[in-house]
Amino acid sequence: MLDVVGLTPRALAHMPRLSRMAAGGWQAGLRTVLPAVTCSVQSTMLTGLPPSGHGVVGNGWYFRDLGEVHLWRQHNRLVAGEKVWETARRARPGYSAVNVCWWYAMGMSTDVTVTPRPVYHADGRKSPDAYVRPPALHDELVERLGEFPLFRYWGPTASIASSEWIVGATRHLLATRDADLTMAYVPHLDYDLQRYGPLDPRADAAAAALDVALTPLLDDAEARGTTVLAVSEYGIEPADRPVPVNRVLREEGLLHVYRQANGEHLDPWTSRAFAVADHQVAHVYVADPADVPRVAALLRALPGVDEVLDRTAQARYGLDHERSGELVAVAEPGAWFAYPFWLDDADAPDYARGVDIHRKPGYDPAELLFASPAAKARAGLNLVRKRLGLRYAMSTTPLDPSGIRGSHGRLPTSTADAPVVLCSDPDVPPTVAAALARGGEVPAAAVRDTVLEVQGLGAVLDR
Repeated sequence: MLDVVGLTPRALAHMPRLSRMAAGGWQAGLRTVLPAVTCSVQSTMLTGLPPSGHGVVGNGWYFRDLGEVHLWRQHNRLVAGEKVWETARRARPGYSAVNVCWWYAMGMSTDVTVTPRPVYHADGRKSPDAYVRPPALHDELVERLGEFPLFRYWGPTASIASSEWIVGATRHLLATRDADLTMAYVPHLDYDLQRYGPLDPRADAAAAALDVALTPLLDDAEARGTTVLAVSEYGIEPADRPVPVNRVLREEGLLHVYRQANGEHLDPWTSRAFAVADHQVAHVYVADPADVPRVAALLRALPGVDEVLDRTAQARYGLDHERSGELVAVAEPGAWFAYPFWLDDADAPDYARGVDIHRKPGYDPAELLFASPAAKARAGLNLVRKRLGLRYAMSTTPLDPSGIRGSHGRLPTSTADAPVVLCSDPDVPPTVAAALARGGEVPAAAVRDTVLEVQGLGAVLDR
């Protein structure tokens, strides 16, 4: 099962090898969930549950019991519900599963796990690496493929090199582990489609390059008689209007900060309202229920906001979970939510100018960009410092996020930029056939059942 993130009909038009695979099997649109972001959609596909069931309400949220915002946590215990391979094991004891870079991999009950995991050195340096289980497989993959290219996986130098490494690892595991289910997450379309938008020729080139990278893996699977199911979490649509939701809340006296030597920081403990911005969706946490109507009115009046969902409205989307904000804002087409909470760039925290996905209290797509040619040159100098064993701080990310041209998170408005599901097996499984008969799209929640039915394990769904 390949998660080709960002795969849409528009992208598929430039991917002849993947298109040929689908032509020999079946293809359908995929009805994603709100929010249409990686962690939420993957969790729905693997459990068959909406975010209200598995609890992954975004790529991150406000952990109320900790009083802290965390994005991109990694432990699988954060995902409630039985995963597809766990369901399969009830029908077929010994059923084996491999995970290459699907999210929430730490503590996952797969037999093999490979996921990015940097080395955080005692002197503050960060080096590329991966968490690999069983442990002996780590050196096996490094010897074959080199170290995991972390700085090509995210950030201003993100490139196809990370997807090529993942494809190489998946090919190796397909040949040597022979699991019942092998899952791989392939991120390349996420980069240039956010940088430049899906209508830019560079987006078409990214799709073509990814198709070339996937070809050896698809050829291997075809030669082995292995069924390939390719899914997509979301499509990336044109978007060039950042919505400064936290700055508006601060200007209204609802969001509070505290100051330290390295700038201002969001103070979630004392704030009456703040937003965890996540692409085109923002969870807005409101401490006092009496403030909810006022905050909702502010959000509805904010240019770029399409919907503001209270708990009742969240239930319509399967998003009513205790981890969700008291309010959830959904951006208009063409807009997305920016996380900054400072009002003067001179007060920005030091992490704002670098790639720091775990400290930022919201998603920052500007990490895909270099702030300037000078920032790129400084980054090269810092790499020299790193090789010399010296401490360094990358300052690459622009504080102005307006250079971003693509986003996702809201439900799609265009079928050309909506996610798809493809399968190499021409036999359409019952779950897919029923979904197509009802509305022409396969729900993301039906991916779990589709995997089981493709493998002849549909009977376990009745138990």
